[in-house]
Amino acid sequence: MNLLRAASTISLLTLTSRITGLVREQMMAGLFGANAMTDAFLVAFRIPNLLRRLFAEGAFSQAFVPLLAATRATEGDEATHRLVDAVATVLLWVLIGTSVLGIVAAPLLVWLLGSGLSAKAFDASVVMTRFMFPYIGCMSLVALSAGILNTWRRFAVPAASPVLLNLSMIACGWALVGPLQRAGWPGIYGMAAGVMLGGLLQLAVQWPALSRIGMRPRMRWTLGGLRDSRAHPGVGRMLLAMGPALLGVGVSQLSLMINTQISSHLAEGATSWLNYADRLMEFPIGLLGVALSAVLTPQLSAAQASGEDARYSHLLDWGLRMVLLLALPCAVALLVFAEPLTAVLYHRKAFGAADVAHTAQSVMGWGVGLLGLIAVKVLAPGFYARQDTGTPAKIAVVVLVLTQCFNLVFVPWIGVAGLALSIGLGALVNASWLLLGLRKLGSYRPEPGWLAFGLRVGAGCVAMGLLQWQLASRLDWIALGAHEFHRALVMAASLAGSAVVYFSVLMLAGVKLKALSRPA
Repeated sequence: MNLLRAASTISLLTLTSRITGLVREQMMAGLFGANAMTDAFLVAFRIPNLLRRLFAEGAFSQAFVPLLAATRATEGDEATHRLVDAVATVLLWVLIGTSVLGIVAAPLLVWLLGSGLSAKAFDASVVMTRFMFPYIGCMSLVALSAGILNTWRRFAVPAASPVLLNLSMIACGWALVGPLQRAGWPGIYGMAAGVMLGGLLQLAVQWPALSRIGMRPRMRWTLGGLRDSRAHPGVGRMLLAMGPALLGVGVSQLSLMINTQISSHLAEGATSWLNYADRLMEFPIGLLGVALSAVLTPQLSAAQASGEDARYSHLLDWGLRMVLLLALPCAVALLVFAEPLTAVLYHRKAFGAADVAHTAQSVMGWGVGLLGLIAVKVLAPGFYARQDTGTPAKIAVVVLVLTQCFNLVFVPWIGVAGLALSIGLGALVNASWLLLGLRKLGSYRPEPGWLAFGLRVGAGCVAMGLLQWQLASRLDWIALGAHEFHRALVMAASLAGSAVVYFSVLMLAGVKLKALSRPA
């Protein structure tokens, strides 16, 4: 299988998702700016998102996908379908209970994430949390479907479905803000309606794709069916693997909770500044980290189950080279070109120059750790494929403590940007530790040519960074906002020129990009 082609397919579809996500954030920044009510929405939206990352895309996927791939490789499709049915049934019942509990406990959840919100914003956040909480149910079932489809190498639907969330939020935002405000309700509630619509649509498009490969789950709605499903040996193995995985993912989500709580006390709008910066950071993570993880996880699991140690190591080596090749220039851009990127994307209407400055500082903080954030997406699956979720969890616990130590140093010094910087530094430690662990196990053996490859990529990044530094310092990107279309053209030309410089230096240095697309 050509892994670069598969990863490129996911990246292109994820690019569409990230572009629509940026349009969504641009719309939100233009309509609402960065204030107490945007903070209230972001706290409310973060609650189901935290649980989605914790249970759906986090511990559940880390435990389920390797088990699914190993079962298919060793026992065949029929046994795999029985596993899917049992897991889906147990998951469904857990989600029903979780959604009811979350709706009831919404005030406590909002307080845990945003106790610094004003009374009005707090009440609005509780209302939106209760409305959006069932989103976790939709997305957990979407994660189940995505794991199945990726194992069957059907990458397109899982990669494209997030676009539906962004389009739903954009449509509901524009359509409902005016009517809600005229009815005396906060206009930001329209964004909450878009979240729920998007979750339902994402789930709806997965089912036909599962039917086409004959793997649509047969969920059982009775208590007897739940007991039978729970008795399936694969469910027990998955739950056992989820324990340490839950700890590992929970640690990272706890770090995000702490950061949200801290930001709610820093200044009105601080949570929003951090969120707008997150969107810029998530762009390369989605294009590179998510795509590589989706392609590599089932491939690594199958190689491990089949005892193909050389292939297993080769897959990791290929993934890490792609991380360095594509993530390092993105990190340089976030560091050097943060203010132009922020200004072009968000500076309009309610989002002023001060908001640009605060957001750009957070973008730079993310840039420091971007390489680590993306590398973890490749290295952690190396452990999950071995059905070892405990080692990444232990590392994550130490990194959480270290991240909070960084917060004590950086937040009093540089404010909300210190939160992004602390997580970025923690991610670098995390990735380095995972890499050393795989080397120590003998699972990963670097292939020849890494030093020369790294020097060539570094040279390309230096040349690109110098160009971007000149463009960032010589042009007034805030003033250019008086002519939106002109500013967008200048940005497009700047990014195109940066890409040309980077890849030209690589080719002159002898990097053979085509060789990286070799089948693994």
